[in-house]
Amino acid sequence: MSNNDSPINWVKTTSSEFDLVRLNTEDNVAVAIRNLAAGERLENITTADEIPKGHKVALSNITSGSAVIKYAQIIGYAKNDIGVGQHIHTHNIEFRPTDHQYEFGVDNSAPDILPENERATFMGFKRPNGKVGTRNYIAVLASVNCSATAVQHIANAFDQTVLDEYPNIDGVVGFSHSTGCGLADSGDGYDNLQRVIWGFAQHPNVAGVLLVGLGCEVNQISSLMEQSELTRGPLLRTMNIQSVGGHKKTVAAGIARIKEMLPQVNTTAREQCPASELMLALQCGGSDAWSGITANPALGYASDLLVKNGGTAVLAETPEVYGAEHLLTRRATDESIGRKLIERIEWWENHVAVNGGSMDNNPSPGNKLGGLTTILEKSLGAVAKGGTTRLNGVYRYAEAVDRNGFVFMDSPGYDPASITGEVAGGCNLVAFTTGRGSTYGCKPAPSIKIATNTEMYDRMLDDMDINAGKIVTDGATIAEVGREIFDLLLAVASGQQPLSEQHGLGDHEFIPWQIGATM
Repeated sequence: MSNNDSPINWVKTTSSEFDLVRLNTEDNVAVAIRNLAAGERLENITTADEIPKGHKVALSNITSGSAVIKYAQIIGYAKNDIGVGQHIHTHNIEFRPTDHQYEFGVDNSAPDILPENERATFMGFKRPNGKVGTRNYIAVLASVNCSATAVQHIANAFDQTVLDEYPNIDGVVGFSHSTGCGLADSGDGYDNLQRVIWGFAQHPNVAGVLLVGLGCEVNQISSLMEQSELTRGPLLRTMNIQSVGGHKKTVAAGIARIKEMLPQVNTTAREQCPASELMLALQCGGSDAWSGITANPALGYASDLLVKNGGTAVLAETPEVYGAEHLLTRRATDESIGRKLIERIEWWENHVAVNGGSMDNNPSPGNKLGGLTTILEKSLGAVAKGGTTRLNGVYRYAEAVDRNGFVFMDSPGYDPASITGEVAGGCNLVAFTTGRGSTYGCKPAPSIKIATNTEMYDRMLDDMDINAGKIVTDGATIAEVGREIFDLLLAVASGQQPLSEQHGLGDHEFIPWQIGATM
């Protein structure tokens, strides 16, 4: 394997096979490439325990209370003395909250943006407001859970048989959710929901919108329209069940209004657009130890390519940058942007404490089975998705992203809720890395899946678009896989269906982030 594009250092056995990967020369742990038995003699160590594939082994003696180092960063502290060759995991590492001395803007050199005439292009849908979509949907949006079934019944009336007459339309999709009433009419929870709904209503992948409410809910459509400055018209219609006269009449009226939209929405066709119009949601789910070694760095390389072409890459999942946020503040364009990120980290620390949790409640059980031990370790691998360019902005959940380049959006680590916020912010593509094997799909923004390891890729061929595991198994470089990801994103933006779309996934992954009491 060539490592010219990677900080990875490989530890060989005497038979010249790779059995361990050490990510940085400062690390005192390495990751097992295969299951290792106790007593195996490698080039520099002898294993003292069985080491499952993807798990960590001590490369030196680590005394009780000393730091465990991976990625040249602290991922935890030894609970007891750990000897060379021992298995390192939850039984002998403890988490401690981060205590970083933050630096701002020390790694924020301007990226090398290509001239407009040299940028990559894709075939997209140009909108009257200047935005560009990668898909052409009609959205039926619920203001409240009370109208959720009506929304789905309206959308389900437009199956492929109906849409065959409208080749430029990708579908009619219903976006229903579990909130909208029984919540305060101000504050974080209410603001999140409103930003999500108006973000989807104005999304570049959405050409026509029907908003459906019950009529008496807290999340009033009239308030939503006023605050977001949305204007009713032929392609933005509203209705509520109480005024129309019940469920059956609402469904019939909704179907009629969508039918009126179809011919006009179908008049928009794809045309050549610069890659600077792409906004990519960066996401990882079902992560494992390989996420930070293969798929996330490769996606980071693709993110850098997108930024180089004038586009935007949006990192999210605030609990999953915890412990690595100091690396992002160093990349902030200025101190104010870096401090916005710290503010969100501190909000999460308080939010988790008030609710009786710990920032280390993440990683999940599946993450731990895959070899991830602490949130610090998980975060250090997760931020690799964001590449290397400077941090141009920090946004609240579902806030409209108005800057190009690499930016961050506050969100929970729960994938559907996080991506819902990114899409509401304007992302028209999603790239999702997974080690355990998530089958997530997304509407209206198509989602590609990137496998972190070859074993899972082979097992879930029907769901994985790209195998980043070949960085370990086949000698591919991070740059090669990163370029493969970037090229696939351009193809998907132009209409090629990723596997999640081919399977029809994405109708039930609309999950606005709920904060606050349900009353």
